[in-house]
Amino acid sequence: MDAREQAEGERRVKAELIEPLQRLGLGKPSTLTKAQFEVMTGELCQMLAYMNAANLQALAEVVAANPGGKDRDRFPIANKILDWARQMQEPPGDGSPLQRAVFASALGRQALDEFWAPELLRQLREDRKWPGPWLVSQVKQRADEARRRLVDIDARLARGDQVSQEEAQWRSQRRAALQRCQDIRSRALEGVAA
Repeated sequence: MDAREQAEGERRVKAELIEPLQRLGLGKPSTLTKAQFEVMTGELCQMLAYMNAANLQALAEVVAANPGGKDRDRFPIANKILDWARQMQEPPGDGSPLQRAVFASALGRQALDEFWAPELLRQLREDRKWPGPWLVSQVKQRADEARRRLVDIDARLARGDQVSQEEAQWRSQRRAALQRCQDIRSRALEGVAA
């Protein structure tokens, strides 16, 4: 997203999310000063600039139905709003800072080499924490069938065997998912080198 698109996105978030919620009467969380609330809404605008207008309107509806505060008349904390937003529309494919860090690490390289990167990415999106050894073993286990299927289809294609249209389509989708993970790793490593 270039600077112009980011600025347009931030204006869209303010117009479709922040201002409508304020018009409904939602105020700043009681734990924040006015200045802190301004910072929070500014950061929400920056972080949600990728969202389209329809999803921002849907997000405003969810936030309005789940207000914060003792009297349920306050903005929820930004983290809750960001969680709801991610469920509606995933951020662009460049990955969150956590996703980039994991895929730039040896763990990310291993996941790509062993074809379980899409499951690792899904886990990171759901948990948003660095996976420990037990969680990595669970991710690998969930990915086992897909890994075997991909290796089998690739081997049959290498031998010149025919694969069904369904298998070819599944392979294409799986390869695209792996490429998204590789792209996250590449962007992360570019950032390290810069």
